[in-house]
Amino acid sequence: MAADLGELLVPYMPTIRVPRTGDRVFKSECAFSYDSPESEGGLYVCMNTFLGFGREHVERHYRKTGQSVYMLLKRHVKEKATGAAGGAISRRRNGRVFLDLELNRDFNGDEYECEDEAKLVIFPDHFEIPLPNIEELPALVTIACDAVLNAASAYKKQESDSWDEEIQVSKHARSLRQQDNGVRIPPSGWKCQKCEMRENLWLNLTDGAVLCGKWFFDGAGGNGHALDHYKDTNFPLAVKLDNITADGADIYSFDEEEAVLDPHISEHLQHFGIDMLQMQQNGTENGHLNTDNSDSVRPRVSEWEVIQESGMKLKAVYGSGFTGIKNLGNSCYLGTTMQVLFSIPEFQRAYVGNLQRIYDYSPLDPTTDFSTQMAKLGHGLLSGLYSKPPMKSEFIEQVMREEYKRNSAGSENPSDVFRYLVEERVQCCQTQKVCYNQKVDYLMQLPAPMEAASNREELIAYETKRREAEENMSAPPEPVRARIPFTACLQAFAEPENVPDFWSSALQAKSAGVKTSRFASFPEYLVVQIKKFTFGVDWVPKKLDLSVDVPDFLDLSRLRGTGLQAGEEELPDLTPPIVLPEDTRDDSMNSSDSPDIDESAAMQLAEMGFPLEACRKAVYYTGNMGPEMAFNWIIAHMEEPDFAEPLALPSFMEPGPSMASLGLAATPLDNQPPEESIAILTSMGFPRRHTVQALKATNNNLERALDWIFTHPEREEEEEETSDDLLDMSDITEPNDNTFSNANTNSHSTLSPDQDASGPRIKDGPGRYELFAFISHMGASTMSGRYVCHIKKEGS
Repeated sequence: MAADLGELLVPYMPTIRVPRTGDRVFKSECAFSYDSPESEGGLYVCMNTFLGFGREHVERHYRKTGQSVYMLLKRHVKEKATGAAGGAISRRRNGRVFLDLELNRDFNGDEYECEDEAKLVIFPDHFEIPLPNIEELPALVTIACDAVLNAASAYKKQESDSWDEEIQVSKHARSLRQQDNGVRIPPSGWKCQKCEMRENLWLNLTDGAVLCGKWFFDGAGGNGHALDHYKDTNFPLAVKLDNITADGADIYSFDEEEAVLDPHISEHLQHFGIDMLQMQQNGTENGHLNTDNSDSVRPRVSEWEVIQESGMKLKAVYGSGFTGIKNLGNSCYLGTTMQVLFSIPEFQRAYVGNLQRIYDYSPLDPTTDFSTQMAKLGHGLLSGLYSKPPMKSEFIEQVMREEYKRNSAGSENPSDVFRYLVEERVQCCQTQKVCYNQKVDYLMQLPAPMEAASNREELIAYETKRREAEENMSAPPEPVRARIPFTACLQAFAEPENVPDFWSSALQAKSAGVKTSRFASFPEYLVVQIKKFTFGVDWVPKKLDLSVDVPDFLDLSRLRGTGLQAGEEELPDLTPPIVLPEDTRDDSMNSSDSPDIDESAAMQLAEMGFPLEACRKAVYYTGNMGPEMAFNWIIAHMEEPDFAEPLALPSFMEPGPSMASLGLAATPLDNQPPEESIAILTSMGFPRRHTVQALKATNNNLERALDWIFTHPEREEEEEETSDDLLDMSDITEPNDNTFSNANTNSHSTLSPDQDASGPRIKDGPGRYELFAFISHMGASTMSGRYVCHIKKEGS
C-alpha cells in the first residue's frame, strides 16, 4: 500500500510545497465564502498556494490552476459525553484536536467537544488519503502536511495583528507604596493642581495628585503636568479620573510608557476614598454615595440604552439580509457601514448579482482582490447561509438571477447612487456680483447648532447647577442633553457662510465674500451626516452631548439650486494672478530669514507626537494650507530617512519643491506636476494618473486640484481601479450617518451643464426621501465607543 500511495503522488510532487516563513495558510475560511472546517463540506487547502476553498469553490480553483492536491480539513462539533461520575470527558479526546482554530459557533466549551479530521484529496477523481499516514506517504508530503496543520491560520493571524492590543500588568502594580497623606478625592469639581484644566485629569496612585495629561493619551486636552509630576517624583502609575467604572479603569505607567493593568486598582483607589464597587449602584457618582434618595430623581437614560433599545422585548431574526458581522475590537464602524451599503439594491446587484462573473475572473490570490471580497461579503450577508437557524433564501437567488442590460456589465460603480451635484453661489460683498459653480459630492453634512436647542432654559439651569457643584465640591446635577430640531440643522446648512480670503475678479483683489450651497441634483440615496463632533479651542476633538430627532420622511425640494437669477450680475471669469517664486526668492531663499511657515499649524501637528521639524516641513510644502493638508503630507513621507531633519531650503538656482507646494503654476516649459504635490493627493487615496491630470488642469494648485478630482471622476475604464476609493469618503470625520432613499422611484440620469456624454452621469430626483437606515455612535469620546446601525427591512 505504501508503494501504491507513493506512486500515486509522484506526478503531483512538483506541485506540493512546504509552507515557508511568510507564507499565509488559509485553513480557517474559504477565499470566496465563509465556509470553514466546521461547514458540512469542510475546507480544502491547496497544497501549493495554501488558499482555502469550500466544497462549492474548490472545483473552480482546480480548473483555473490545474492544482490537484488539496488537504481537506473538517471539524465535527458535538455535545460532550458524560463519564460514569457525570463529569464531561476531556475535550482533547484521543488527541484529535489539532487545528489551530476557534469555534465559529456559540458553543459553550464545557458542554461541547470537537474532533478534527484531515485528508489529502487528489482531483479530479477525489481520491482521499487519510492523515496522518506517515509510514505510507513520501517524506516531502508528510513534512508539508505537518507544516500546514501546525501553521497559524492566516485570517486568525491577520485579526490578531490588526486589532488586538494586549495590555500587560504593570511591574509596579503589586509593589506600589501609597503615601498616607490623608488625600481624599471628591466626587466632582476636579481640576489640575498646576493649571485650570478640568478635562483629561489623571490621579497619581502614589500621592493622590490630580494633574492633566497630554491630549494623545486618549484624545482629550492637557498640558502634560501629570508627566512632569512623574519626572519630579518617579511615582509611576496614574488612573484617568472620569473613566473609572465597576469593571475597571484606564491606567497608565509613565515608567513603562504604555497603558497597563493593575490587579489591585480597587484597593489603590479605596486608599483615596474612591469605591469602585459602588460604581453601578443607583445614586452613586464616581464611587461616592449620593445621599439624595428622593423619588423625584430619575436615572438618566443613556444613549447606549436608547440606541440599543434596552429593556425592549426584541425578537431575533434570521435568514437572508439578517446576518451579523463579528466585531474585531474597533471595526464596528466598518461593519455598520457595510450592513447599510448591502441593503441598497445597487450594491447588491453590483457584487452579488455579478457574483459568478467576479469569481470566475478573480486573480490567482482572491483574498487580496477588492471586488472578490466585496462579493464574498455581500453573499455572506444576503444568502442567509450564515444566519442561524439556517433558512432557505429565495432573495439571494432572485438577485443572482436578475439580468442587467448595461453598456459594460459590472462596470457601473454602485456608489453612484450617492453622487449628486452641489451648486455653490459666491457673492462679492463689495460689488454684489456673483459666480455659480458646481461640484460633485456624496455626503450632506449638517451642522448641529447648539443655540437652537429646544430645551435651552433647561440647559442654562443645568449649567448653573453644575458650576455651583464644582465650587462647593459636591455631587454634580443630573446631566441634561441638548435637543436640536432637525429643521434647525437644515436651516443652519442653508444659511450663507463667510468665505475667508475671497479673491474678487471684479475688484482684482481680495474682498469679503459669502457662499451658499444648494442641490443642483438630488441623488437616489442621500447620506446625511449630523456633525456631533467638534474641536475645542485647543484643537482637541470633542463629542457634543445632544440628540436630534431625524424624520422618517424628508422633502429637500426647496433646497434645489436655481442658477443665475434675473438681476444678478456675474463676476468676470478671471483667475487670480500667479505669484511666481522668483519674485520673492532674493528675499526669502537667499537670506537668513526663516521661510513663511504657519508655526501654529506646525505646533498642532507636533502635539500629536510627530517631530517638530517634520511638522514644519509639512506645513511649508503644503503652502500653509492648514493642519489637515500638512497631516496628509506627513503620512505620505514619514518613512523617508530625512523625515525629521530640519527644513533645507533650495538655493536660487535650484528648482525646489516650493513652486508646486505653494499652489503656484509651473513654468510653460515644464507642466509636469512636482512629486511633492502628487504625493499629497495620492496619500488621500486618489490614483496617481488622476492626480496628475488634476494638477495639470489647475496649474498645480493643490486646493483647486482636489476640487477638480471630485468634479471630474475617472472614465469608465479607470473606475475599476478606484471603485473602493470613493466608498471611504464618509470616514473623514466621526459621523452620525443617516441614509435616505429617494421616495420617487422615477429618478433619472442627467448631465451637469459643463459635462459631455463621456463625463460622470448624475442621477436626479425630486428631492423627497424616506429614511431607511442610520448609523449611531455610542460613547463620550471621539477615540472610543461603538457604532450601531439600524436598517428598515420588510417595513420594520
